[in-house]
Amino acid sequence: MESVTLRVLDVWAGYEGSLALMGLSLEVRTGQVVALVGANGAGKTTTLRVISGLVRPEAGQVLFEGRRVDGLKPHQITALGIAHVPEGRRIFGRLSVLDNLYLGAFVRRDPAERRRNLERVFSLFPVLYERKNQVAGTLSGGEQQMLAIGRGLMLSPKLLILDEPSLGLAPRMVDRIFDAIAEIKRQGTTVLLVEQNLVEALELADYGYVLQTGRVVLEGPGARLLESEIIRSAYLGL
Repeated sequence: MESVTLRVLDVWAGYEGSLALMGLSLEVRTGQVVALVGANGAGKTTTLRVISGLVRPEAGQVLFEGRRVDGLKPHQITALGIAHVPEGRRIFGRLSVLDNLYLGAFVRRDPAERRRNLERVFSLFPVLYERKNQVAGTLSGGEQQMLAIGRGLMLSPKLLILDEPSLGLAPRMVDRIFDAIAEIKRQGTTVLLVEQNLVEALELADYGYVLQTGRVVLEGPGARLLESEIIRSAYLGL
């Protein structure tokens, strides 16, 4: 039986009195890619922010490897092995590519581990090795997204959270990013993915959840969700 890396149980959360999540429950099985999809405002990013401690839920629980983490601070959750790559990349534009990557390893003190992670990132994204001394702000959008993902991998994460990794990228670069996510999974890292590119996300995902107004309205294996009438009519216009 597969183990479960993450459980979100009946979570209610929001901002300044306005609820964005209303009784949300989901789980992420170890070694899988799990996709959260839905329209803008469905609660996808809020879900990720609750998991990584950036938003404190009003009710419910978040369990990581069986341990309750919804009361912890973001840096404590990061230290447990959850790396959150936010929407918009959020790289340090004035620092070099290499400095950005090392900042991702701030909780990893073992030099050998940091070296291994750096080699992993450069193997996954060779262009980052070529540009390792370049100022990060001068990279293309796709290269910046690679850097953001690479920075997350420097943590040696047990769970990698990706929020809209293909946003604003050219189709060819989108394919490269999704190929990288598939390789990250093959290397054994569990991935929780929020993505507007619904077809790409569900084709890649082992399991998916469709969110609508802060609730899960549909769930199942990614390929099966793509075939569902709700997805085909509401999101794909078929």
